[in-house]
Amino acid sequence: MTLTTDSTVDVTPAELQGLLDAQRAAQSLDPIPDAATRRDRIDRFVAAVLEHSAELAEALDADFGGRPATTSLELDILGGMGTIAYARENLEEWMAPTEVPAGMGGAFPTFVQNRPKGVVGVIGPWNFPVVLVFTPTVEALAAGNRVMIKFSDMTPRTGAVFARAVASRMSPEEVVVVNGGLPTATAFTDLRFDHIFFTGSPKVGRLIATAAGKNLVPVTLELGGKNPAIVAPDADIDDAATRLAAARHVNSGQVCLCPDYAFVPESAKDAFVEAYQKAVLAHFPTFIDNPDVVSIVNDANYARVSGLVEDAKSKGAVEIVIVPEGEKDRVPDTGSRRFPPTLLLDTPESAAINTEEIFGPVLVVHTYSGVDEAIAYAATGEHPLSSYWYGADTDEFRRFLLNTTSGAVSRNDFGLAYVNDAVPFGGVGMSGSGAYHGKAGFDTFSHQRPVAQSDLPTPFAAAFTPPLTPERVQTAAGTVAVILADTVSRLPEA
Repeated sequence: MTLTTDSTVDVTPAELQGLLDAQRAAQSLDPIPDAATRRDRIDRFVAAVLEHSAELAEALDADFGGRPATTSLELDILGGMGTIAYARENLEEWMAPTEVPAGMGGAFPTFVQNRPKGVVGVIGPWNFPVVLVFTPTVEALAAGNRVMIKFSDMTPRTGAVFARAVASRMSPEEVVVVNGGLPTATAFTDLRFDHIFFTGSPKVGRLIATAAGKNLVPVTLELGGKNPAIVAPDADIDDAATRLAAARHVNSGQVCLCPDYAFVPESAKDAFVEAYQKAVLAHFPTFIDNPDVVSIVNDANYARVSGLVEDAKSKGAVEIVIVPEGEKDRVPDTGSRRFPPTLLLDTPESAAINTEEIFGPVLVVHTYSGVDEAIAYAATGEHPLSSYWYGADTDEFRRFLLNTTSGAVSRNDFGLAYVNDAVPFGGVGMSGSGAYHGKAGFDTFSHQRPVAQSDLPTPFAAAFTPPLTPERVQTAAGTVAVILADTVSRLPEA
């Protein structure tokens, strides 16, 4: 069996354990690699991916059943390059010990050491299978770790190319890519890594967190959710619709950051629908034979998206399919898995599409008479990965920020926090836990170890060890009384 070329062979638990043991042994010989070593590993990893970029794009097209090479190059292969540049530029600063105030009034000088955690397991998704293992792996390497990658089995051709690419530049003791189906994935999550990083669905995230918990392995989960978009009362409706149309159709909506539903002013519903359709047709003047269209990744997901739409229609929702007039009798096209851009209006609360993440080019449109209705709706249920506001920075927007919770917020555009490496990216609650990107990624894969020191002539611990003299008892009681009196003095009158 060859791990780096055959993505159809499941790797046994013993083989996976052997890979982990080899990386852990190598790490023990160089537990805190210097900046030059880390940069060299990052550069070789990046070179391996870029050298195989054309082959990766071809494999992604085959795995999706239709995905433009430019889309794969822009989003899946070049998408992490800004993060790499940011990490390389700031590496020495991040690695340096952090001076902190000395404890006990200056008696104990202290600093915080940034140590690699050891061996990191990265588990990737199928929608952007390259960049969403590429970025966390680079940040784990920047933090000085070794990495084992479990590539998605839903994109097996890409996994085979990616594994071969990485093996061309990296030793398996540095970074190794593992392909395989459910048995391999299960065995992978059962390994006792020093950290697991997973991007995918909440359903699978629960399973990974449970498996990791058995070994007390810390986990970062990057998940998704029902991302809301509110078109504010002051918004330019045409502009908001145009921006939302672009955001909804990145990768045919197969992005955890895509808006799932939009609230628009009741009075602007018709204008929004008209502008949205116009914007979609500008992106896709043809659809059925358009080489720029990204297919739904497989038959199961195509059936799932179709089922959500059919369920909503059966309960009273109004469907608007947005393709050129001459093509409307040719969609949906199950053979090519090209799901047409779709709007759903008047969708009842009981429709499954209101609670299940769509992951397709479908936008549910709700209306409001007062914007606080929309804000209250967005504040209920599970917290999404991203929330969107289209309009000015007004008091209404500030109420939206105050009363809703999400991994990130973008105003007037799509996924802005994701592309800024100076801020942490991650979810909250059902949309994830933990964060990465930039310094946040470095910190995620590092152990911040405090180092405190004492040159006092007597031991600190002696202050808490018998004998408990009357003076110590009196001092402790007196200190409690002083702190209590100070605290009570700040409390409001009963």
